[in-house]
Parts: sequence; structure tokens; C-alpha cells
Amino acid sequence: QVHLAESGGGLVQAGGSLRLSCAASGGTFSAYTMGWFRQAPGKEREFVRAISRSGDRTWYLESLKGRFTISRDNAKNTAYLQMNNLKPEDTAVYYCAAGSIPDETTTVPSAFDFRSWGRGTQVTVSE
Repeated sequence: QVHLAESGGGLVQAGGSLRLSCAASGGTFSAYTMGWFRQAPGKEREFVRAISRSGDRTWYLESLKGRFTISRDNAKNTAYLQMNNLKPEDTAVYYCAAGSIPDETTTVPSAFDFRSWGRGTQVTVSE
């Protein structure tokens, strides 16, 4: 089973940017669909972005379109989440996850589609 470790979280002012990284080990990274989720205090875990094994297909929520971008580097066994124009409501713990989703899937993935999870990284956006 692949092991995932997130990094890059922190405190940022509204309008700022952060780039989260998810380093994978113990498995064949290129065999996994990679996803990012977030969970704010008192709220359910929310899907943010996912990317196919080769990186040529992504899934996203319309509400986050344009501000967040997912990418991956299979040579480095790492997935990334670039977050721009951050807002206080983006404050949450961000988790990366690995799963297996057919590239032709048209629906937004859910947490049930991912079997391996990192421990999360805190992102706090101040006013």
C-alpha cells in the first residue's frame, strides 16, 4: 500500500498562494489516481481536485474552478495542489489520497474512490 505525506501548508493572508506537495512511497505512484480533499472544523471532508495516472485528465469542483490546480510528477512520485487567491473559507486540513478511478469517469470522485490517505497539512487563511 502506498504511503502518502503532505507538506506545504501554513498561514497565509487572503489573496495569497500556497503550493501543497504529496510525496508517495512504497508503491507504484504512476498506477494511482491522485486526489486532494479538505476538511474544515465541524464540516465533512470535501473533494478538491483529482488527477489521472498519466496526468492528462483532471476532476474538479465548479466552486473551486480557476483558483486551484492539481498536477503530478511521476518521476518524482509527487502530486501537487497549487492554490491561488486564497480565501478565509479555504482554511482547512488538506489531505492527499491515492485511488483507482477509470479515466473515462465523468462524475466528481468521492472519498470512497480513494484507499490510501496522508495525514494532512493545515492551511490557514487570514483576513
